[in-house]
Amino acid sequence: MQTEIKFAGFGGQGILLSAKLLAYAAMKQGFFVAWVPSYGPEMRGGTAYCTVVIGDKRIGSPIIKNPSHLVAMNRPSLEKFADDVKPGGVILINSSLIPTRSGRDDIIELIVPANETAIETGSVKCANIIALSAFAAKSKIVDLDLLKECVKSEFSAKPKIIPLNMKAFDEGVNIANKS
Repeated sequence: MQTEIKFAGFGGQGILLSAKLLAYAAMKQGFFVAWVPSYGPEMRGGTAYCTVVIGDKRIGSPIIKNPSHLVAMNRPSLEKFADDVKPGGVILINSSLIPTRSGRDDIIELIVPANETAIETGSVKCANIIALSAFAAKSKIVDLDLLKECVKSEFSAKPKIIPLNMKAFDEGVNIANKS
């Protein structure tokens, strides 16, 4: 079993962090993992994407052309990568910033208003955690409790924001479970 996930959006959306958290959770479950970030020279606002490869055997190459799944946080990312996703995969669409759909009927579309939900939760900065948890809940790639622990651990140096991120995590799971 090998699964590839591409997280994509613009710089500052927490794309690399989301992918890293998924990779950590998969590692803690005993899977082999590769995490490959890619981003432009801009610190914020430029294109950013990251690929996570999860497998039960050693990973031959972390470079993939056709991911199993896509988490698209902005419209250019959806337009660029949606056609590459393997049939049967999940494409998460951040409907707060993407007014269109993938146009595919051979995948599972998960429509998540990540930014709006994040604002309602307390900060737009947690939109990536909402998208991550919604994707994880729908795809069932990793154990949700373990992923939630990885999120807590990531923010342990900033304990004041842990409750916000835990609430965001739960909101994402709820959105996925309702869809």
